[in-house]
Amino acid sequence: MRTIIVFLLFSHLGFSQSYRLEKIKTKISKSLYITQPNDQSNRLFVVSQKGTIHIIQNGKVLKQPFLDISDRVHGSKLPGSEEGLLGLAFHPKYSTNGFFYVNYVNKNDSSIVSRFQVSSDSNQANKLSESVILSLPQPFGNHNGGHLTFGVNDGFLYIAFGDGGKFGDPFNHAQRLNNWFGKILRIDVDKSFPYGIPDDNPFINSPNAKPEIWCYGLRNPWRFSFDRKNGNLLIGDVGQDLWEEIDWVSSSDSRGANFGWKRMEGNHCYSPEENCEKEDLLLPIYEYPNNANYMKILMGFDDNAATGCSVTGGYVYRGKSIPELFGRYIFGDYCTGRIWSFKNENNQMVDFRNEQIILKNNSSSMPQFVSSFGEDQQGELYIVDYLGAIYKFVP
Repeated sequence: MRTIIVFLLFSHLGFSQSYRLEKIKTKISKSLYITQPNDQSNRLFVVSQKGTIHIIQNGKVLKQPFLDISDRVHGSKLPGSEEGLLGLAFHPKYSTNGFFYVNYVNKNDSSIVSRFQVSSDSNQANKLSESVILSLPQPFGNHNGGHLTFGVNDGFLYIAFGDGGKFGDPFNHAQRLNNWFGKILRIDVDKSFPYGIPDDNPFINSPNAKPEIWCYGLRNPWRFSFDRKNGNLLIGDVGQDLWEEIDWVSSSDSRGANFGWKRMEGNHCYSPEENCEKEDLLLPIYEYPNNANYMKILMGFDDNAATGCSVTGGYVYRGKSIPELFGRYIFGDYCTGRIWSFKNENNQMVDFRNEQIILKNNSSSMPQFVSSFGEDQQGELYIVDYLGAIYKFVP
């Protein structure tokens, strides 16, 4: 592990005059996500893959988990496991209704999206309040997706699922509209229980298509977000063998969008011998080579020439603390810990930057496995390290 730290330290070596990373020592192992409800409490909520959600308050982790459903979550001790508790979203009216939503893989290997409610103690969820919204049996143990969030413009719940796993989408799930795999769904959790279908969903009147589908053609969307300024949808989609991709599309153009998998991997034909017509596809705004060996990095071998092996989607910075970052999309790679940013002008990537960041107080411990980014209610950004630490972008 020491070799990994040295490699990542040098890969990030450099100085920014306007911002640093501030480390929050949490020790929440298998951390996968951080978010914040709009209840004015300034608490941060961290998701652990093991089936728990923890609260950070005033820079410290509260002793009792906010929620512990490890008794119903599929747990795995294998490196790179993709089951577990994967996503968390607070209802836009959480401060009044106390509802929040989680996405996890249960012990029967089905993806479950459930609603829970906070108890009379604001730091404790009611574990017994679970109401299952939808269930999706998983054919394999990988490519579960798992992220979910509420749209900034419409208040609907968006849910991401991967293509179902194994290798090369063997059932062509992502291109077929009769299933939820390789899709982002859009549902109305306020209209009825368990949910209603928004009237303007693209396939609501299409025979043999699932009406919940908003967009499709994704392999394993590992974090998507909405630009809080304009509602643009940004997706980090993990590649197969050669290419990792970032998809950036306006809120209107994301309706019914086909992002290409498995016809395409990034901007390239996945199977060159087959037809990969691109006319009806929305191709990525950015791609980078999948050239890092995850197992070698996990074992501590240097791979200085590698770019990455698993994209981690991020956010467009809309906070006020760091004007230099305003409007930049910040994302990274799980395997190498590299962090990048760029802007979008007229649907073209501009001003791409390898973010060379140092820690506040010149600490030498940088993020090792970038499992997620997060955003608080003020639009300030965070990095989640799978090993347990949380980092905040600060002036």
